Amino acid sequence: MNKDNNAKRRMRWLIGVPLGIILLAIMIFALIPPLVMNDIVNMHVAFEETLTGAEYDLDPERLVLITRDNLNIVAYEVYVEDPKAVIIFFSGIHNPSVTAFFGHARMLLDEGYASILLEMRAHGESEGEVIGLGFTEHLDTRAVVDYIQASPRYVDTPIVVYGLSMGGAVAINSIGQIPDIDGLISLSAYSSWDDVFIENMGASGLVATIQRPFVRLYTTLKYGWANRHINPKDQIQKLGDRPALLIHSRGDAQVPFANFERLTAHAPAHVETWAREGDSHFIVQDELFFTPEQDTEYAERILGFLNRHFGP
Repeated sequence: MNKDNNAKRRMRWLIGVPLGIILLAIMIFALIPPLVMNDIVNMHVAFEETLTGAEYDLDPERLVLITRDNLNIVAYEVYVEDPKAVIIFFSGIHNPSVTAFFGHARMLLDEGYASILLEMRAHGESEGEVIGLGFTEHLDTRAVVDYIQASPRYVDTPIVVYGLSMGGAVAINSIGQIPDIDGLISLSAYSSWDDVFIENMGASGLVATIQRPFVRLYTTLKYGWANRHINPKDQIQKLGDRPALLIHSRGDAQVPFANFERLTAHAPAHVETWAREGDSHFIVQDELFFTPEQDTEYAERILGFLNRHFGP
């Protein structure tokens, strides 16, 4: 009898210990996304530094628009008479303010393009306490598109979205969700949030495979079941024949180049690409982001793309 009891105890240990280890591992993997991401997304970004249009001899109009989920968002409109297109700008997850794109607006104004610089939800003067990581910001874009289409100044004017980093992801998601957008320029976008999350963890192989569904579970719970597929590598497949330019730097330390490779693999064949050498998350060389026309290669790529597709 004692032998039987001992055998049963050993069997329980043989089953229980591995099962306990597996359950503990599952708990750890499930806890990683909220522990890491809560401080990233549960916040309102208050920028320490913003720029003004006056610094670029611009006189932008400040817009307050209401999203379909009832947030007031702020944007800055730089208008030119009879524009070739109107460009909607988006910035990154925590910096800089979209006002950093006033230099781009100045460059584009000289070429006949209007600009609307959108401060996304939970950023700057816009309302919101949760950063959407691209899952929800297409609603912000929709508010700007609605404004453009209601304005008599923009009758039949093409709309182009232009984003950097998370803003690049927002631009791609927006053109996938909004058929009224006519073109896309994306800089340093991630292919999906779970892709860049796992890569920045340094995870690979089995660990990455196990972690991915827990990241997706967190974002689904956070941003809703309806938004679970709103990620760039899915949304870019909805581009159709609309023109797009994807840009990345090969050594990007913030959004690894593999994200660019995944996006181009999912994109329609006509999409234009530019891979810049070095680690330049902002793409523009050195300190020229605020005066992009001085980075002649960058300026020629951007203006060449726009003029080919939206010029006279």
